[in-house]
Amino acid sequence: MSKGEATRQAVLDQAAATASRIGLAGLTIGTLASSTGMSKSGLFAHFQSKESLQSQVLAHAREKFVDQVVRPALAAPRGETRVRALFEHWLALSRDGGSACLFVSASAEYDDQPGPIRDQLVRDHLDFSDSVAQMFRTGISEGQFRADADPDQFAHDLHGVMLAFFHAYRLLNDDTAETMARRAFDALLAAVRVPE
Repeated sequence: MSKGEATRQAVLDQAAATASRIGLAGLTIGTLASSTGMSKSGLFAHFQSKESLQSQVLAHAREKFVDQVVRPALAAPRGETRVRALFEHWLALSRDGGSACLFVSASAEYDDQPGPIRDQLVRDHLDFSDSVAQMFRTGISEGQFRADADPDQFAHDLHGVMLAFFHAYRLLNDDTAETMARRAFDALLAAVRVPE
């Protein structure tokens, strides 16, 4: 990786952290200059506009999420083990305040704000939901999940578990948030598992 690319990655890491704290809509070249100590003109040369900055931060967060959650899950054996790996990595990233935080906060910010940032968020969420459903389908084909189970419903319900965890853990500071998320996830699996 070149020095310029390393600098760009470091700036995007800082931008994602800043956006997780103040919101993606609040992220500007000026706020990023303040948090990085770089000049506005230097950052403008990288990003050109606020919208471009926000779009690149979303793309960066998406890459991190895929690297830290999706790829490790795909490396696990197909079926329940893979779905469980997805849950564990997603839970860890959400607990640690990584890119999952940015997607949750940006979704709330942009749910009623038409435009390219919202459009990208929608695509990212739908793509991830499709990935979860596909991982679940492999569990059906492996004979571990019931053939009549609905992969899209499972993806929806798992997302609901994670949103509830995020809310309880990050906003409410609830010490039982992880325990409750694990119980809810185990209940989801129990409902779709092929009986022994």
